Amino acid sequence: MGLKLKKSYKFAARSSVYISLFATGLVAILTYLFFDFSLWFVILFGIGILAFSFFLLQYRVEKFIYKRVKKIYDEISFLDATDFKTQSITTDMATLTKQVKKFATDKKLEIETLKDREEYRREFLGNVSHELKTPLFTVQGYISTLLDGAHKDKVLRKKYLVRAEKGVERLVYIVQDLDMIAKLELGDERLEIKTFDIVALAQEVMDLLEMKANAKEITLNFDQKYVKPIKVKGDYEKIQQVLLNLVMNSIKYGKESGSTEISFENITNNKVLVRVIDNGDGIEKHNIPRLFERFFRVDKSGARAEGGSGLGLSIVKHILEAHEEKIFVKSTFRKGSEFSFTLEKA
Repeated sequence: MGLKLKKSYKFAARSSVYISLFATGLVAILTYLFFDFSLWFVILFGIGILAFSFFLLQYRVEKFIYKRVKKIYDEISFLDATDFKTQSITTDMATLTKQVKKFATDKKLEIETLKDREEYRREFLGNVSHELKTPLFTVQGYISTLLDGAHKDKVLRKKYLVRAEKGVERLVYIVQDLDMIAKLELGDERLEIKTFDIVALAQEVMDLLEMKANAKEITLNFDQKYVKPIKVKGDYEKIQQVLLNLVMNSIKYGKESGSTEISFENITNNKVLVRVIDNGDGIEKHNIPRLFERFFRVDKSGARAEGGSGLGLSIVKHILEAHEEKIFVKSTFRKGSEFSFTLEKA
């Protein structure tokens, strides 16, 4: 009868067989020489020794290997030996080696992830500091100038107060956007889901941004004439903000005498894909994965000159995630970009 043992128990099984054969043979000889020989006694003794030595060897070898491996874990600074206690111990060194390698790889990946997060945190704090510092210094400069005597000149006083007000408005805008993102991340921002016509909403957005588009001679239009309404479900104001931010970006980074086009496509029985396509500057491939990070700007100097909080696309992403929808980006540098997102049909 062939008993198939697990590979991890082979060492203990073989060793216990050798021990039991030796011990049983010795007991059989001594019993034969000095006592009444009993075959059943010898067989039971052999089975007992075999079982006892197998479990004792298995236990001791496991403890031995665990102690040695734990010591190695303790000596390697970036590994946490306590995590290993939850893993099963094996006397199969090949399996054990794989476990150690996997554990080390996982820890290395964890460290790399933490480093990336730390890098992102530093950059984020630097961006926040820069975004807040610019309007703060602007406001401080104008107020200091007024306090130093410029308030006596009525024309200068009004001009400086208007500029200081714009700086305050920018600060409020940044804080409001950050507050919205924080609420969306925590789930505190409640969505008022209702049915509305996405075509009418897109037309409203184009009407709101028509003057900004005209200033750069950019045309805003649909890809075709939509006669029938396309009813979708969502928070009307939040989806309006999504479209406003996307169309605003297409104008901001668009070329003079360019165009921005909005289109709709049924992709499944219950989903509509909304596209915002422009023929502007486009985005370089390596920048695309970072587009939805807070304060990330492709063209930092130009984007700041255009205004905005630098949080537009981050807000877009969080609003759509709150709706359990997805956003997609396609872009060819110097040829244009396409931002598209899904919405549930009503």
